[in-house]
Amino acid sequence: MVAVNDTLQREKKQTPLQTLGKRIKDARWGYAFISPFYLLFAVFSLYPMLLSIYLSFTRWKGVGPMEFAGLINFSLIPKDKIFWQSMGNGVILFFLYVPIMLLLALVLAVILNSGRVKGFRFFRTIIFLPFITNMVAAGFAFRILLESQNGLINAMLGVIGLAGVPWLESVWWARVSLSLLIIWAWLGYNMVLMLAGLQTIPHDLTEAAMVDGATPIQAFMRITVPLMQPVILFALITSTIGSFSLFAEVTILTGGGPVNATITPLVRIYNVAFGSYQYGYASALAYTFFALIFILTVFQFRLNREQV
Repeated sequence: MVAVNDTLQREKKQTPLQTLGKRIKDARWGYAFISPFYLLFAVFSLYPMLLSIYLSFTRWKGVGPMEFAGLINFSLIPKDKIFWQSMGNGVILFFLYVPIMLLLALVLAVILNSGRVKGFRFFRTIIFLPFITNMVAAGFAFRILLESQNGLINAMLGVIGLAGVPWLESVWWARVSLSLLIIWAWLGYNMVLMLAGLQTIPHDLTEAAMVDGATPIQAFMRITVPLMQPVILFALITSTIGSFSLFAEVTILTGGGPVNATITPLVRIYNVAFGSYQYGYASALAYTFFALIFILTVFQFRLNREQV
């Protein structure tokens, strides 16, 4: 008992710096094992982030000294018609594919969760498979299928006597084609999200509602959907961010055309940085885009806060 009291007294007499040093010494092996992560994070994430912040206030083309420009790069953004067109394209693409994709994902999840589908795991895997398919390969495949002259889709339309569709040459058809690629690639991911959410809902709730006279549709709308709102909100927010952040799909399938009808903010930033070599302006665009997406995400959270 005396020894314990002496130890407590010594610990009380130690300064905060001594206490911190003792904790670090006791945990030195733990810090040693996690140090590679922090080293890689500092080199490949923290340093590029800080550098891009600095670059946004400079003029630099990749060679020579950086010229400090103050807020000039940010003052040019309101006049950048292509950037704002890319933001508008993000809104259009959101309405073209997000509601359809999330509705299909929810319907498929409900069907697979019903327990009436034989080969449940097989169909779940087949639907999820496009999500893990290489997007470059998928983009080239869709491009081959949708070519106006030699594409397989137009060839099939010709067989049944219908005129070919300018899938990649027309403004709206190019947006529709891009939306089809995104739905094909991301439907499985969102279906798995919905399925995971459905499997957390006790079947007793819907069974009790149906015993009380509710139809399956009423039970779904008044019990399942409200309980699924956190999952639906998560899928909605990630899909919203995704509609503005498309890059590989756009680059491979349409290249941003025709007449910038499918260009997205990320493609615009890439073109400014590695096409025009305006790294300072590209960094300013990137942080402006981040701020706009952050505001949009906060708005969506607050809009659904009471329901969720």
